[in-house]
Amino acid sequence: MSTKILPESDVRPKLSHGDGDHERFAHYVEKSKIVESNVTGIPVRALCGKVWVPNRDPSKYPVCPECKRIYDELPPGEPENG
Repeated sequence: MSTKILPESDVRPKLSHGDGDHERFAHYVEKSKIVESNVTGIPVRALCGKVWVPNRDPSKYPVCPECKRIYDELPPGEPENG
């Protein structure tokens, strides 16, 4: 009898929506929310609506055009997330 080790499967829920385009971009999220998510593991919501737990270097991705459009329309001094 042999023992086979199976790979671990990712049991986390898929929190982003749509066709996966959101995965190709860096998104705008209030900085304090990102820090909180890093500590607690609670998902964040980007300006464009994407919900996920940040876990990658956003500098390696282009900025989400929808997040940028929304951010550029905010009045000066307005917080990114309400």
